[in-house]
Amino acid sequence: MKVTIRKRMRRASISLYLDIYSKNYRKQEALNLHLIKDPKTPEEIKQNKRTMQLAEAIKVETIESINKGGLIFNPLDKRKSNLILYFQDIANKKLEDSRGNYGTWCSMIKHLSAFAPENTTFKHVDYEFVNEFRYYLDKIARKLDGESLSQNSKYSYFNKFKAGIKQAIKDRIISVDPSKSVAGFKQYDPQREYLSHDELQSACQTECLSPLLKKAFIFSCLTGLRWSDIVNLKWSDIYNSKELGYHIRFQQKKTRGNETLPISDEAFFMLGEPGNSYEKIFEGLRYSVSNNKKLKKWMRKAGVYKPITFHCARHTYATLQLSFGTDIYTVSKLLGHRELKTTQVYTKIIDENKRLAANRIKLNLSNHMFSK
Repeated sequence: MKVTIRKRMRRASISLYLDIYSKNYRKQEALNLHLIKDPKTPEEIKQNKRTMQLAEAIKVETIESINKGGLIFNPLDKRKSNLILYFQDIANKKLEDSRGNYGTWCSMIKHLSAFAPENTTFKHVDYEFVNEFRYYLDKIARKLDGESLSQNSKYSYFNKFKAGIKQAIKDRIISVDPSKSVAGFKQYDPQREYLSHDELQSACQTECLSPLLKKAFIFSCLTGLRWSDIVNLKWSDIYNSKELGYHIRFQQKKTRGNETLPISDEAFFMLGEPGNSYEKIFEGLRYSVSNNKKLKKWMRKAGVYKPITFHCARHTYATLQLSFGTDIYTVSKLLGHRELKTTQVYTKIIDENKRLAANRIKLNLSNHMFSK
């Protein structure tokens, strides 16, 4: 009898399964465990090590089960499966479909890891556990900058957690959903902050502690590109033709859709002298709490006291395009939205702008002026 851990390559991960061989009998059993392909960070390396340790433990228990004279493969008590490792496996599978979705899963797992001990298994997951994790997200969890989670982050993370529980039921790890009677969070329609044309002009004329951050933010205001696309943008992604003028061909990191985005001459020339085709245009741009603080200081110095984040640059682009008369269908295509309803949220801003504009003309009127 021989039991071996085998690996099967997938597009973005490596699946693990047991190869069980005894005389003329052979069976392969999937472990529902996945390694991160080409791990780069210490956390990813540590994650792969823990996954292999779990696979080895299952292998040993399987051998012991066979030696006791049971079935060739006696299913283990899957409730002993490590909760966090199982959720990480789900996240790794999401990496093949959507990096944006993968990122949300990873963020949820970070909070789950901070809440639950590393050796937590599905045997520990009951109504009380789920309810306490909800409380943790609601009252205790913090973002990198120390602020509480937004309402929509709570909504998103808890929904991912509940989705993982439901997947565990499908995989027959547990039979009852302990999260079913725990109320989720309500999703709020967030206020989409943006810069007016005057505010954007003021920001352009104001010095920022990070010139690279300023250039990237203004470029996003002029193109609508997300942070994830800007940090990966290379000179080879920019083209020029008689038909389209300057334009960018790229794959959206969030949706993985291939896009051709026309950009203004102004947006191109603000980038400066082109570098080598393989070089990133915004080389050295990194997400950090420090850069977020520099962005806030820059905005305040420019006279903008709204809670502006980098993503507000994309909102600025969409709002200004609609304000200047670009039809919503074209704006939707420029933003790379798959559905028009995603773009329609910006029309609420435009309607509010119209309401405010209607009240800008003021006269000192009184009733007796029109009594005759």
